[in-house]
Amino acid sequence: VQLVESGGGLVQAGGSLRLSCAASGLTFDDYAIGWFRQAPGKQRELVATDSSGGRRNYGDSVKGRFTISRDNAENIVYLQMNSLKPEDTAVYYCYAQWAGVNYWGQGTQVTVSS
Repeated sequence: VQLVESGGGLVQAGGSLRLSCAASGLTFDDYAIGWFRQAPGKQRELVATDSSGGRRNYGDSVKGRFTISRDNAENIVYLQMNSLKPEDTAVYYCYAQWAGVNYWGQGTQVTVSS
């Protein structure tokens, strides 16, 4: 299983970014997929998840601003991030889970300037 993130970068507060995660080596439809993030000196935290059945869950700090979506035909998961804040600065990791096994991407840096 390979997960490759893209789309990170530097953006001003209030701006938007869309992250992508291309998955390979798995039956994408069967997997729960999502995004976590980790800021310097902090624990990795949930951003958004999408179960294989379509149920979505968001971290409290991003609700109403971020949207997760998946394209099962292309094996890609997206994270649309709007109204970005400096506290959203972190490395964002894509993950996939099936049968209790987690897979992680290498991460992509998102930096929001004030």
